[in-house]
Amino acid sequence: MSIAGSQRQILLALLARLQPHWHRDRNLPARLDPLLKGDRRFGSRDRRLYRELIYTALRLLPEVEPLLADNPDEAVRRLAWAAAETPATRNFRAAFATGETYAADPVRLLPGWFRAHCPAAFEPLQAAALATRAPLWLRLQTDDASAVIAEFAALGWTVESAPLLPSALRLGADVDVTKTAAYARGAIEVQDLGSQFLLQTVGIEPGGMWLDACAGAGGKTLQLARLLGPSGRVDATDVRSAALDELVVRVRRAGLANIRRVDAPAATYDGVLIDAPCSGSGTWRRAPHLKWSTTPDTIERARTVQLALLHQHAAHVRPGGRLIYTTCSLSHRENDDVVSEFLVSAPEFTAAPFARDFGGTPTATGLTILPATHDSDGFFVASLQRH
Repeated sequence: MSIAGSQRQILLALLARLQPHWHRDRNLPARLDPLLKGDRRFGSRDRRLYRELIYTALRLLPEVEPLLADNPDEAVRRLAWAAAETPATRNFRAAFATGETYAADPVRLLPGWFRAHCPAAFEPLQAAALATRAPLWLRLQTDDASAVIAEFAALGWTVESAPLLPSALRLGADVDVTKTAAYARGAIEVQDLGSQFLLQTVGIEPGGMWLDACAGAGGKTLQLARLLGPSGRVDATDVRSAALDELVVRVRRAGLANIRRVDAPAATYDGVLIDAPCSGSGTWRRAPHLKWSTTPDTIERARTVQLALLHQHAAHVRPGGRLIYTTCSLSHRENDDVVSEFLVSAPEFTAAPFARDFGGTPTATGLTILPATHDSDGFFVASLQRH
């Protein structure tokens, strides 16, 4: 059997293993990774190939799933056409991206029920963005951007700065920055451009003491600490204490001395950041399995948690301070509706104006970053001030 034929056979076998879980497992990558890492036939390039093809299948699921049983050759052909062109996929695409060019209708690749949650996602440009692989964005944690860019250029990588945020760098998606010297010395962090915009919109001034109430692995914690500067401080906490272990590693690598892991927050802060757990619809480009394992009930359950977090941590905001609420969801039920419901029961808070909007879409209570605007993931941010 040819190499291409063997790759086709392996791909179809992997898809068959995962198919029973497509519509119900929100942690599908945890099933995929052992399949790829546990097979001795696969080198790193093989793993990148099959991961790209499987994620492409998840993006195209309404069109590809029926073909897997009835016409697997056509399913493979469509996946080859739709997969990103990378060193790992190049030979596979050359072998199977044959015949008439295939391009899916991106609106058909969204779950129909989601239209009521985010009509904008069904606009052609936004739907097309949600149907494609997201680029790799980095956030500079150094003022010496030239050294980082020179290092990447020496590796043959194309680097672009975001026009509205020069500290954000865009790279080709098929590179591993974690093996670079810039990463090892804490000069860069992987963070989507849309995520980087969120804290920039609210105009955080240097100094002050902030609480990151849902710090997790610490992507926004590190950014917040850099915005506050050496005279400021971030207390980081999370109900998932194990998630903070990764934060500790990242803080050490970044060399930041103004982040403190805490179990019990202080009485009050100048600001509180709630990067709330959510359905993740804004990340469908990177996590396409969430399109099919998310339901309206998923969103309603998330709302309950989100409202509880707002009420719990609002008490930690001093008078005159701010409460920043962010999600990586595009559903108004998790965004405007949650904030509006909170404001009704917490009249001491009001929505505050944004310092910059970065081309985001204003909403009743905040700002939405849509994926197509800057080729990013989708996000929501609300800035609330306590009186």
